[in-house]
Amino acid sequence: MGIKLRNNFFEQEKQLKSIYRHLLVQMVIMTILYAVVSVATYILLVNILEQFTDLSYLLNWIEVHRVSCAFVYITIGYVVILLHYWKKPFGYLNDILTATTNIYHHEEKMVTLPTPLKTVEVYLNELRSTIERNGLAAQKAEQRKYDLISYLAHDLKTPLTSIVGYLSLLDDAPDLPLEQRAKYVHITFEKAQRLEKLINEFFDITRYNLQQIELEKEKIDLYYMLVQMTDEFYPLLSAHGNTVKLSADEELAIYGDPIKLARVFNNILKNAISYSYPDTEIIVSAKVEQDNIVIIFKNRGKTIPTQEINALFEKFFRLDEARTSNTGGAGLGLAIAKDIVILHDGSIKAESQNDITTFVIRLPNSDYKTSISS
Repeated sequence: MGIKLRNNFFEQEKQLKSIYRHLLVQMVIMTILYAVVSVATYILLVNILEQFTDLSYLLNWIEVHRVSCAFVYITIGYVVILLHYWKKPFGYLNDILTATTNIYHHEEKMVTLPTPLKTVEVYLNELRSTIERNGLAAQKAEQRKYDLISYLAHDLKTPLTSIVGYLSLLDDAPDLPLEQRAKYVHITFEKAQRLEKLINEFFDITRYNLQQIELEKEKIDLYYMLVQMTDEFYPLLSAHGNTVKLSADEELAIYGDPIKLARVFNNILKNAISYSYPDTEIIVSAKVEQDNIVIIFKNRGKTIPTQEINALFEKFFRLDEARTSNTGGAGLGLAIAKDIVILHDGSIKAESQNDITTFVIRLPNSDYKTSISS
């Protein structure tokens, strides 16, 4: 349940208490009015009977039995009033329980409650919509996970078959020329690396659901971290013919978890390299913007459709082209990056148009300033 719904829940609790107080006040007022009307009716009736001498016997009977009649009259009236206002809260509660039961059983119809409960009705309909959205998102995530595992399981066969095939050739022909043997060994090594990567992706899928991310914050030399990151990716960049241009103040620092933020930047840069056009430049920039530090990754590659941009940070999501190439991972890198950024009270978003894809990370700079001043 989101923060908005949790806040609304407490608002509805207050609203229900207000409704019950209102019912109590109504019951007290009704009781007083009933007593006043009873006394007024008695006085009026006596005055009318005094005008008719033929009805003096009825007047005498009323005077004799005045106390008992008043007791019965008031008792019956008060019991009726009490039952009426006693049943209303239970009726409201029953309506709410019925509505929540329908939500639990995923009934498609909208929640409808009595007029005094209209704010609760709005809240329950919002809750119903949220549960439906979360359910659909969970189903999509589960389906993507199932599809991904199917893809990975299928992909495992290809490098494994090649490894076994080339090793069999090497085993069956010990007298192969050195050049041909070296070629087979090199191919086998590449296939083994691919197999290792696929197996690691299986472990990533398992770890993602089990891990609990905890931050250990400290002062970070952000500029040095970004430089170090680009150096570490030099072999992958060279393989794709890409280069990185870094634009950031050398004094730029931030307060956060260095290991977790390094993982964020690594995941995004790796994604940028994987989907960049060959022989293009990837621009990484960082700057202070008001109370935030903004880190931007920009690369040239095939424009990502809007509907896929919105799903990039969902776990187990991969672009369609990743399913038929070696660029696609387990679909967890960007999802994990988003989780880490949110834990730092930051935000991350992606944009893609005109063959330019941009990832923008905003991290608060206030934590760092506070730690320095203290």
